[in-house]
Amino acid sequence: MRAWLLVAALVLSGCASTRMPDPVQAALDRAGLPAESLGFVLQPLDGSRPALARRANEPMAPGSTMKLVTATVALEQLGINHRARTELLAAAPPVAGVIDGPLILRGGADPDLDWPALWWLLRQLRESGVKDIRGGLVVDRTLFNPTRFDLGLPPFDEAPEFDYNVIPDALHLNGSLLDFELQATDRGVQARTMPAVAGLVVDASAMTLSSRPCKDWDADWKPAAVQPAGDGLVVKLQGAFPAGCRQQVALQLIDRQWLVTHVVRQFWAELGGTLGPGDAEAPAPAGAVVLATHRGRPLAEVLRGVMKRSDNALTRLLYLQLGAQAAQPGEPTLAAAERRVRAWFAAHGVADAGLVMDNGSGLSRAERITPAQLAAVLRAGQAGAQAPELLSTLPIAGVDGTLSRRLKDGPAAGRARLKTGTLRDAVGLAGFITDAAGRPWVFVALLNHPEAARKGRPVLDALADWVAAQR
Repeated sequence: MRAWLLVAALVLSGCASTRMPDPVQAALDRAGLPAESLGFVLQPLDGSRPALARRANEPMAPGSTMKLVTATVALEQLGINHRARTELLAAAPPVAGVIDGPLILRGGADPDLDWPALWWLLRQLRESGVKDIRGGLVVDRTLFNPTRFDLGLPPFDEAPEFDYNVIPDALHLNGSLLDFELQATDRGVQARTMPAVAGLVVDASAMTLSSRPCKDWDADWKPAAVQPAGDGLVVKLQGAFPAGCRQQVALQLIDRQWLVTHVVRQFWAELGGTLGPGDAEAPAPAGAVVLATHRGRPLAEVLRGVMKRSDNALTRLLYLQLGAQAAQPGEPTLAAAERRVRAWFAAHGVADAGLVMDNGSGLSRAERITPAQLAAVLRAGQAGAQAPELLSTLPIAGVDGTLSRRLKDGPAAGRARLKTGTLRDAVGLAGFITDAAGRPWVFVALLNHPEAARKGRPVLDALADWVAAQR
């Protein structure tokens, strides 16, 4: 049996120590949190010391530490060079610069399809000689089933318009976001979108000025109202904005189908082309001809930003790619993704009892994993051929990513690579820490409590520093 499987078996059988390190108990006491709110598994990767564990076998809410599962499985199953693609197609080849039908934009779960990439796709088409498109724009999102997970789904929280709440689909155009620039002036608040979109008006006249510092610009933000106006839309911004402040923020306010059709039409017109009527969302017909392609970066490159920033939408997109690649005809993509993750667990000897997968990102009230399971995933990832790529994705304590402002002054600074996780009632840290003797440890710590987000981080940091100080 592999060494990491042996350790996982010992933890799962309850043979590991349950002693609470003194600095961690002190941090719990200062925070007023009970010891039973904390679960962890800690051990040198070489097995030179017994595993230290509490609540190791209990399913807990992981927050974004669940991204480690999606990332580890994806690196092995999709491969470090996996690249998603976006395509422009037509039902038949163009003739004399004319597409006698619609232009088809087929989404392939491309994480890098931003506005410049879309413009370049269209530029490729235009420079190939195409000018006139007799039909409209058809958007093909059929890589995933259903094509629009976001429709009819209750919002996760009270701020569905912010980027962390984006629910992706196969055409992840600019992350389904549009940049808004807000600026306080003597006349009040002015706002515009970037890029400017024909038919879209931003009205900030209802916003008032506040005395808050600019860094707290969103403290008085209220959900915007989007209203039809003829063939266009009016976005009415509401709430208050700090005097003297200027901010640019990406928001999910505009229906993604409306946005893609209007931006494609605008870009194509600017390139000197014409586009007929009849925009729709539908699958590309059999035998459609590919006219231009955009390819996203290799998975290993994409994952570095995903994990360092804890990007929920791109993790969900990656989880859906796992499902899309394995789905049987008619099978929902999320079901196929979960099936694939559980098969990976089985192949690596990790029990999946108590595991609850939802969207693979940890932005979920339902997802659950035990500390022992997460530790086993980390050990399997560390033992695999993609170990260097996985390690390079993790935030470094006190240096970058979501840990740039944490663990800066203690023994873990610069020597811990950990994925963070935060929900209202759950915080977590998981990854690898090198101790004072130079030994790498597997580290998993999850804290579940109604006050976790407000009080739990110092407890996890105390545990990380304690491991880093071991000799």
